[in-house]
Parts: sequence; structure tokens; C-alpha cells
Amino acid sequence: MTSPSSFPKFRRALAAGVGSLVLLSVAGCSKPAAKSMSRDYLVYFGTNVSSEQENSIFLYRLTTATGLLTPVSAYRGGASPTYLTMPAGRRNLYAVSETQTFQGAKGGGVSSFAVDQHTGALTLLNQQPSTGASPCYIALDRAEKAALVANYVGGNVAMLPIGANGQLAAPSATDQHQGSGPHKNQTGAHAHCIIPDPANTYAFAVDLGTDQVVAYRLGAAQGQLTRLPEPAFVAKPGAGPRHLVFHPNGKQAYLINELNSTVTALAYDASAGKFKELQSVSTLPKGFTGENSCADIHVSPDGLYLYASNRGHNSIAVFAIDTSNGTLAPIQYMSTQGKTPRNFALTPSGRLLLVANQNSNNVVTFRVDGQNGLLAPTGQTIEVPSPMFVQIVEDFTR
Repeated sequence: MTSPSSFPKFRRALAAGVGSLVLLSVAGCSKPAAKSMSRDYLVYFGTNVSSEQENSIFLYRLTTATGLLTPVSAYRGGASPTYLTMPAGRRNLYAVSETQTFQGAKGGGVSSFAVDQHTGALTLLNQQPSTGASPCYIALDRAEKAALVANYVGGNVAMLPIGANGQLAAPSATDQHQGSGPHKNQTGAHAHCIIPDPANTYAFAVDLGTDQVVAYRLGAAQGQLTRLPEPAFVAKPGAGPRHLVFHPNGKQAYLINELNSTVTALAYDASAGKFKELQSVSTLPKGFTGENSCADIHVSPDGLYLYASNRGHNSIAVFAIDTSNGTLAPIQYMSTQGKTPRNFALTPSGRLLLVANQNSNNVVTFRVDGQNGLLAPTGQTIEVPSPMFVQIVEDFTR
């Protein structure tokens, strides 16, 4: 694993541009930068830095006018905090530790941090086991009563209640997936994502190993996650579904399939907690014959465009969404200017997109055209060690 100390640009920029800030551990706090700086968002980057003794979560400020990312500070976020989530109130941040051992036992971990409202700094509150190896996804139910975690190697999911102070309780519910698929990467269950539906009635776990979207009755306030008898959706054999995202209208959803490089458009039956396929479309341009696996997927805030990342082709595929029926039409394949775009995120305005290129250790900023959804590089790139997740929030420190 590349050490953050080998990323001199972060340290030089931190010293020159934010001279009053101090690079801190999770137990510390930082001072705000000069008020004359123009910035609109805070951005937390989760990474695959595996040492608990090194900084593994990085905080930047994003200036919307230029796409410039300015370093603020960095924190010891635990080993491999590869996926993050933050409640709407922004007083806490939650991170998985994508490890196969945690606190001396088999499995991964989940951490809760307090967020300083004046600086954005992180302070560790507590940690809990994830009940499975290599947790790779964390989300909150919509009432923010519990964290939902998907364990990739463990092939299971867990619910962890959240206390009034933001601390995590021990898992109150777990469920082990079973099965396999025809692809070489499908020798067993691999839970890769779990999210609540818009009404907070159901939770859906996407399993890459079994080609299924598993449905649960969601009772976060009671600490309950009750599996339904039938899956919410069964993908094509060998598709390897990875992430699921809902359209803002709540009537459609989109499933990105890692192993066959496709996106499946789905109609959502909110009463039954099930999906029906509308369309399946490739994320790759015609004529591409190299190896590829898909990773992340997002819908623009206005619901007009969908973005999906390709690892191998190293691009963001852009689709126009037909608002009458939810189907997709490809309109662009934009190079991410790096290797292995594991994760990316849109700003709440939908006008900037940040891509985390895991294997080239860089994050690249793109402008999003408000008229047609197309991407254009801003020319802004930063170095981040093994970036795995991008969490963008409005700058609540101003």
C-alpha cells in the first residue's frame, strides 16, 4: 500500500495554501482556513490505506467556480475506510473498514466519527464489528436510525443502530446470503451494496455473487431487517450486479452490473418491494474489446442523466434518461484521466463531478453541462492515496 507520506503535493499545498491548518489524527481538531478563500463544498475522501497508523481519510474544500480542490486536513480513519456516509445534519461521519480481520477477530469494522461544525475535523467516537469480512458499502436508513452495511467477502449484510450521540451500537440484525453464479468471480455470495427505498419501507441488498437484489422489510427504529421470501430482482446469469440507485421520482431505479458491463433500468413497485426490468444497456462504446468491470453509478439531481464508471476502459459513461419511461440512451464516454475509477460523486447542484481513480492515486474534477449533461475536464487534479470514495457536502463551516 502506498503511504500518504509519499504524496508530497498534499503536504506542500497544505503548508502553502492553508498555513494555519495542522495535519491531525482522529483525536485532534483543525483551525479554519482564511475566510477570503472562495469555496462551496467540503469533500471527504475514503481510501484503501491499510495501516491504522497512517492518515486514511482526507478532507478538501471544493471551489465550484473552478473545480479547484484545496487540502484542509487528514485523519487516521482506521484501516481501509473505503466507503463513507454522512447524515443530513452532518454532525457525524460513518466509515467501513474493508478488512478481513478487525480487533483480533475475523471480519471488518464500522467506525463513527464526530464532525466539528467549525472545521469539518473528525474525532473517533466508537467502532463496531461489521459481522462479515471486507465490508464495502455503508448507508443510513432515511430516518437515520441505523447504518446498513454490506460485507463483500462475508457475503452478508448487517444493521447497526445509531444512538442519540451518533455512536454505533452492536449489530442488531444480520443476514447471510447463499449461492453462486457462472462467472469465475461468483464462487459464493458477495453482498456489494445495501440501500433503503425512498419510503424507508424496504432495504435492498445487491449481491454480485448470486446475481440477485435481496429484499428486506426495514424496521430501523426497532433494529429489524427482515428478509422477504423472494428476491426483489434477479439479474442475468453472470451479470454480477454491484450497486443500485433510485431515480429522484422514486418510480425507477438503475442497477450497475460489474461483470458484464451493463446498466439495467428498472421499474419499481413500491407496494411489493420488487423491480421489473425495462432495459439493459452496455456501459462501453461499440468496438471496445478490452477487459472491463463496472463500479459506481449515480443519477443527476434533476433526474435527466445517469453516470456509470468503467474500470478498464477507465471512463464515465453518460446516459440521457427518457423521463417518460426511465429508459437510457448513451451520449458520452469520458476518460477519467486515471486508472480504475472505483467511485465518483456529483455535487448537490449537479454541476461538478469528482472521480476517484484508485490505481493512479488521483482525483479528477469535471464540469457537467447543465444543458445536455455532458462532462468536460476542469483541468483540476489532485493526488490522493488509493482513493476509493468521494463524500461531497455543502460547506457547513462557513
